[in-house]
Amino acid sequence: MTKLYVGSLPYSITDESLLQLFTGKGYKPVSARVITDRETGRSRGYGFVELGPDDDAAKAIAEFNGLNVEGRALQVNEARPQESRGGGHRPGNGRGFSGGRSGRGGRRNY
Repeated sequence: MTKLYVGSLPYSITDESLLQLFTGKGYKPVSARVITDRETGRSRGYGFVELGPDDDAAKAIAEFNGLNVEGRALQVNEARPQESRGGGHRPGNGRGFSGGRSGRGGRRNY
């Protein structure tokens, strides 16, 4: 299976209408998801379509890339794996060590 990125979507497109866009051209997508803003629930203008194993992803990209949908030219390409955002809690100052002292145990001997 291949996952496609579909950008420049009209804001009126829903998961279901994105799925229908691909099935209407003879593809058998496993899923279609329009990415929405967490706070407003409004489309962010892009989404992902996962094509079935029998679908030709290169053909779908060629067919849909630049396709005019509601006045917008779609941008379609193979989706890249999601990069790690980091964001996890790391104790210390982010440089791999914690605390503000330089290994002297917090006590200074003069």
